[in-house]
Amino acid sequence: MEKKNIDWSNLGFGYVQTDKRFVANFKDGAWDEGTLTEDPNIVLNECAGVLQYAQTVFEGMKAYTTEDGRIITFRPDLNAARMADSARRLEMPVYPEDKFVEAIVKTVKANEAYVPPYGSGATLYVRPYMFGSNPVIGVKPADEYQFRILTTPVGPYFKGGVKPLTIKISDFDRAAPHGTGHIKAGLNYAMSLHAIVTAHQEGYDENMYLDAATRTKVEETGGANFIFVTKDNKVVTPKSSSILPSITRRSLMYVAKEYLGLEAEEREIHLDEVKDFAECGLCGTAAVISPVGKIVDHGKEICFPSGMEKMGPVTQKLYDTLTGIQMGRIEAPEGWLKVIE
Repeated sequence: MEKKNIDWSNLGFGYVQTDKRFVANFKDGAWDEGTLTEDPNIVLNECAGVLQYAQTVFEGMKAYTTEDGRIITFRPDLNAARMADSARRLEMPVYPEDKFVEAIVKTVKANEAYVPPYGSGATLYVRPYMFGSNPVIGVKPADEYQFRILTTPVGPYFKGGVKPLTIKISDFDRAAPHGTGHIKAGLNYAMSLHAIVTAHQEGYDENMYLDAATRTKVEETGGANFIFVTKDNKVVTPKSSSILPSITRRSLMYVAKEYLGLEAEEREIHLDEVKDFAECGLCGTAAVISPVGKIVDHGKEICFPSGMEKMGPVTQKLYDTLTGIQMGRIEAPEGWLKVIE
């Protein structure tokens, strides 16, 4: 299929309308078959559940062109399972996981002309989401829902190369114990907006949130998980029931162990041990890994030995290996790449 006439190398990280999107509706206790539509607009009643009580969950993933010209998505079955968990927590009907993966394939295939070419640094961002669509005025779950998938081509998250970030310890809490921090619900992201705007106004790139109960343990940022490297090259990531189970993080931990032969451990990480790590990064779909050079704790600076110029050596190896798998340069573990055909 002929690609759209887009300047792929200068694409930003924003919304570009594509030709088709997937829509399925839940009504009278069942999902319909779903269909592809050209209409990017959603018409809702003024009292729709999503508008009144924020009953919405979403996922984020990408479609890539591999070195040998195939179009693939990365581990979509894990997105399907995570969205199912999110839906259950917000009393929403689960969109069947097998149908979810089928719908992803259909939607990407229908927008093949927008999947950036290999080597451009750009990808097709894929956003599945679901929301309560019928009028709800008393506080209760909606009765009807819509599941949709939109796609948009996006440029590399970091324009002009990766520069390590400076982040601050936030005075705000992201999620409470026994709350909704472990699911991908719109409300979690809305609640992080004030904190990120405040951080940007103060000259920082991101926030490090601590656990709400004791404020002594590392949790995550508003939209990414932490990954640390010890001075003896062990990869460590925070364990907590109130952070989002990142698919990128799980994949990086597997890569560390199985591809790079490193020790990898998920455990509680106390703030007072962060100063002893050699490297730090934020991981997620958008950037894969963003290196962190400095953390500021109320005026006190924690500077990582990896510095402010480039990724640390272990972080770089993790990044190169995972992106190599995603782009088809390195053989992927069984089931990680879903080919769009």
